[in-house]
Amino acid sequence: MKASKLTARGLAYVVRAVGRKIAKAHRAKQTPHGKQTVKKLMAHGTSTSSLELSGDTKLFDRVARKWNVDYAFYQTEPGKYLLFFKSGQADAMTACFSEYSRKVLDKAKSRQPTIPEQMKQAEQQLAKEKPPKEHIKEVSHDR
Repeated sequence: MKASKLTARGLAYVVRAVGRKIAKAHRAKQTPHGKQTVKKLMAHGTSTSSLELSGDTKLFDRVARKWNVDYAFYQTEPGKYLLFFKSGQADAMTACFSEYSRKVLDKAKSRQPTIPEQMKQAEQQLAKEKPPKEHIKEVSHDR
């Protein structure tokens, strides 16, 4: 900074600029945690492992945040993913995955059929029980 007079405002400006530069350098050095891209996960410099995952990725995100694991999804097919994670976090990932699978199973057990599904099931059941009756109505025209 070049100034003929050093004022408090000028000094504050310089201190803020230096603080921003230090914070930017600090953020650049930190490795990302949690959900990230496969490229960023591989750039950590540690070995990775993968698992196949089919289902709700949002539910897995919630559980993984709780366990503080670093992971990345790679979509192979619609609804099917490869889940990459650090090999050093295998114990945490095992616990995380067991909690995730328990939640998925609980969700599947407690799933109630929707009202339209219940109506279709009732229709099918009634159709099996009773054959439809034919109503014959004779019309007579007497004059």
